[in-house]
Amino acid sequence: MNMHKIVSGFFFIFAMTLNFGFFYGNPEVLIDHSAYELFAAIVINLIATVLKLGDKTQLGSVLLATSLVADIQLIASATIWAFALYVLNDFGKEATTAIVSLSGGALLANVVSVILFISDTVKSKR
Repeated sequence: MNMHKIVSGFFFIFAMTLNFGFFYGNPEVLIDHSAYELFAAIVINLIATVLKLGDKTQLGSVLLATSLVADIQLIASATIWAFALYVLNDFGKEATTAIVSLSGGALLANVVSVILFISDTVKSKR
């Protein structure tokens, strides 16, 4: 077994499932979405990004790109949350929907990353 593949796969899939956990729920109701889960999704996504840095293959470049997209969208989601909470002191439907939809974009990037990772694993020879 390749320990790096195990650890990488764990963090790629963990990032996707945490992101899904945050994303799931009514996009107009912020109480359906946990700030702690968003924070955990950001941290795990950043770890997954670091794990993708050493790969110099074409697939590695695409995996890194998908991870960077997810990181940027999750950080933007947290930034909007903080801005709405501390600057505007108001969570309107627009802010709540933006927070959740950005995490949905990150979820899509994570799904692409996991699909590419699994297809590369299946394609590789023993």
